[in-house]
Amino acid sequence: MQWNVGAAVPGEVTRPGVTERGYGEWMRGDEHIGARVAVERKLRGMTQRQLSDRAHVSLSLLRKVEQGSKPATSPFVSAVAAALQMERTALTGQPYRTGDRRLDAVHDLVPDLRRELVMYRLPPDDDRPTPTLPDLRAAVAAVSQSRHAVDLLTLGGRLPQVLADLRLAAHVYTGTDREHVMALWAEAYYGARQFASKLGYGDLASLIGDRYEWAAEQSGDPLAVALAAVFRASELDGVGDWRAARAIMAAALGHLDPPAEPAALSVHGFLHLMSGYMAAHAGDEADTWSHHGEADNLARHLGEDRDDYRLWFGPTNTAIWGTALGVELMDGAEAVKRADRVRLPADAPPERAGHHYLDLARGHLLYGDRPAALDALVTARRIAPQQTRYHPMARETVYALARAERRSSVTLRGLAAWMGIQD
Repeated sequence: MQWNVGAAVPGEVTRPGVTERGYGEWMRGDEHIGARVAVERKLRGMTQRQLSDRAHVSLSLLRKVEQGSKPATSPFVSAVAAALQMERTALTGQPYRTGDRRLDAVHDLVPDLRRELVMYRLPPDDDRPTPTLPDLRAAVAAVSQSRHAVDLLTLGGRLPQVLADLRLAAHVYTGTDREHVMALWAEAYYGARQFASKLGYGDLASLIGDRYEWAAEQSGDPLAVALAAVFRASELDGVGDWRAARAIMAAALGHLDPPAEPAALSVHGFLHLMSGYMAAHAGDEADTWSHHGEADNLARHLGEDRDDYRLWFGPTNTAIWGTALGVELMDGAEAVKRADRVRLPADAPPERAGHHYLDLARGHLLYGDRPAALDALVTARRIAPQQTRYHPMARETVYALARAERRSSVTLRGLAAWMGIQD
């Protein structure tokens, strides 16, 4: 069984008074990344040429992004934010709020998570019974299931209590049992980082990455420790230091023994995928596809998509990453071509399936096929709505489509309204 990609987006709405206006008039010009870049650049008294030189991006690309005729990419945002000496989220506008109190309730879950993250070393402050290891495994598995489903409301609601239970257990259990607790704690932190990252709380995601590494190191599991490199490299990638990010990934791969067991194959493969992602941001096309080839070989040897360390690594996910890496290289033709190789099974995690269609939308836009880009966005919304609503590159794609359309489109208008993009 495959994902049904032809379903319409439910609950589309049309904003009054915008039925036939061009999107350049309809969209507020201060909401896309390029407009924010222009404002911050001018506040610093910089010309476009000066910013392009300092950020090491082409002047033509900078002009097009500021004008809104070309969507910003993740490496562009990182490079420009570093050049302007500001946080990425100040340019992306995260965290996003839709203006709908019901939808924005997910942000209300953040303070309790912050509190528990601060208390991670403190002893338990009540006399609750210590959870059993089977109960902890079940609770952490539920967290990971919510992460795969990109059910941010459920994920954010579960995390504080699960983390508190793990904190209690870590103060009670000893020896091998405590190592098991720490491995579960690391997995829960992985889910927490995804929650914070997808909502756009960059500072919180960074803190959780440190917490993950701390827990992994006490688990006695070298594979869990190796995965911490992804978080450290991602932080450097976010500030445009791709040289250091790639060095961290290379060291992580170099420190591991050659993979033999399925879990080791999964971790090695995922590290290669992330290494390719960093190489793409650095503009190193050859190294990007070299790492993807290594991951593909490991996936073929594995022979199936497995959820070791909640990575869902295997042939399908590696194919999904092929599309993503094409997009990160700004090669729309390659991204679309590689998407033809993706066959999503019905049990593919919505996080991965939805992300594939977000990447495919960007690939089609780069390739110049705007209707296909919109169709892919609609599919991404249907598969993983919360992920699509809060993804900065999804919003950039909507803005770029809007500015390219001469007349309004009910589907695009509904998608923008659903995301909370105001007129």
